[in-house]
Amino acid sequence: MTSTTSGNYGALRAQLDTLTTEAFRPELAEIDRLSTLEIARTMNGEDATVPTAVAEQLPRIAAAIDATAERMARGGRLIYLGAGTAGRLGVLDASECPPTFNTDPGEVVGLIAGGPSAMVTAVEGAEDSKELAREDLTGLGLTADDTVVGISASGRTPYAIGAVEHARAEGALTIGLSCNAESALAAAAEHGIEVVTGPELLTGSTRLKAGTAQKLVLNMLSTITMIRLGKTYGNLMVDVRASNEKLRARSRRIVALATDAPDEAIESALTAADGEVKTAILMILAQVDAGTANTLLTGSKGHLRAALTAASPT
Repeated sequence: MTSTTSGNYGALRAQLDTLTTEAFRPELAEIDRLSTLEIARTMNGEDATVPTAVAEQLPRIAAAIDATAERMARGGRLIYLGAGTAGRLGVLDASECPPTFNTDPGEVVGLIAGGPSAMVTAVEGAEDSKELAREDLTGLGLTADDTVVGISASGRTPYAIGAVEHARAEGALTIGLSCNAESALAAAAEHGIEVVTGPELLTGSTRLKAGTAQKLVLNMLSTITMIRLGKTYGNLMVDVRASNEKLRARSRRIVALATDAPDEAIESALTAADGEVKTAILMILAQVDAGTANTLLTGSKGHLRAALTAASPT
């Protein structure tokens, strides 16, 4: 090992020593000697602390969501960037938006350091490159209406920080999600969200509590943003894309729950609406044809409640 390499290693080790997500817990030093049930109970107890840590950040999360929804209403995108587990969680959340909310695949995007292959295999050095993040965002054609979410448990990952720094310089909305207080990532972003989950059951294994916290926050960012954009009606997924038999059955059930209409009316409306749940609901509740329903939805920017009000102004 060269002196330069040794110096870099020493500096990195000193930095990691300051992170709560990397802290060693001596009380768990002999966890491998416990029974499987005892380990499971310990782990379950650890996981139970995560929602409380998320709750402490709810005002910041809500502010970030409102700002994101405002940008997306103007045609902007929600873009997640991270390395390792954090990157995989971003890709997962993005990939679930099209079937759940009928979004275009380009509306919510997940980028992982090292590219798609990094989803299953670690890509050496990818997380250490700010330049790689800038290149990835440039490749997407970043605009000022976009929202960029940098995700990093440590809050120090160069790829996530570089993404947020570049996006902010380009005028995009920026969110930094980390699991350590006073992180560089949160400081770089317009909206810093720091869910401090504390030391892990396995020292430094941030796929555990930190990963769970990140998943919970990403669930909120995408789901509540879509609620604000009119992708739901109450707690019904009225923009669901019926791409398989299960989802087609769910579509019929959603129309039934929203309208309490008989099966024949539901089938007729869905057929006329070309399977679009929101259109079918509006047809039944407002007693209009598919063309009128679509016109009303266009005028209300896809918000079903507003379309219903427009259909029955009195």
